[in-house]
Amino acid sequence: MLDLNGKNALVTGIANNRSIAWGIAQQLHKAGANLGITFLPDDKGRFEKKVRELVEPLNPSIFVPCDVQNQEQIEATFATLADQWGKLDILIHCLAFADKEGLTGDFSAISREAFQQSLEISTYSLTRLAKYAKPLMTEGGSIVTLTYLGGVKVIPNYNLMGIAKAGLDMSVRYLAAELGPHNIRVNGISAGPIRTLASSAVGGILDMIHHVEKTAPLRRTVTQTEVGNTAAFLCSDLSSGITGQIIYVDAGYEIMGM
Repeated sequence: MLDLNGKNALVTGIANNRSIAWGIAQQLHKAGANLGITFLPDDKGRFEKKVRELVEPLNPSIFVPCDVQNQEQIEATFATLADQWGKLDILIHCLAFADKEGLTGDFSAISREAFQQSLEISTYSLTRLAKYAKPLMTEGGSIVTLTYLGGVKVIPNYNLMGIAKAGLDMSVRYLAAELGPHNIRVNGISAGPIRTLASSAVGGILDMIHHVEKTAPLRRTVTQTEVGNTAAFLCSDLSSGITGQIIYVDAGYEIMGM
């Protein structure tokens, strides 16, 4: 019943085969979506090579650089979508960053520069990409982002990313209200802790995973594939009445008090 054939989907944030974005891309491809992939460019082209080789089995029809701190690259990305696809149906936002300063030490000691950079990449980028996606979603569409419990409750060593995710959660709601009349739905997935390149920067990530495995109702954490399945559902007509929501895919951990 979950059919994305004929849908064009842009996926951001794939870094390697542990990325949640990679799990989402695989499930969208499995459901029949035509994929476009962005990568974070670097001077030596290492990220491009790694991501290109990884996504090759998914046969993406578009593969472009997109640093969300670079306005020209954002505009070029959506110009390519307009030129080659004509329309966009799905936008997957899997972008987040905080340097070591934002994830360690006293929260009150975080610099203005670290704060601004983290919120620009992790929070504002959703709104910026949605702005350019909106005119291409001529037949309606679905925008899905990744968030985390640390934007709702205090998580050790999450610090600045907690603020970024809280802002992301509210961005989902305000964008859903704006874009709803255009039949564009906006939702977030709050995934349980998964070992990824991004999560490895959070101190004690393995302890967090083990705690979830002991505490969550399902007595385990979740996989990239499970998050990908939920994303595919949110991008399909099966979820046509859902927007502005944060869906927890965390083996039930969020409901627990002790």
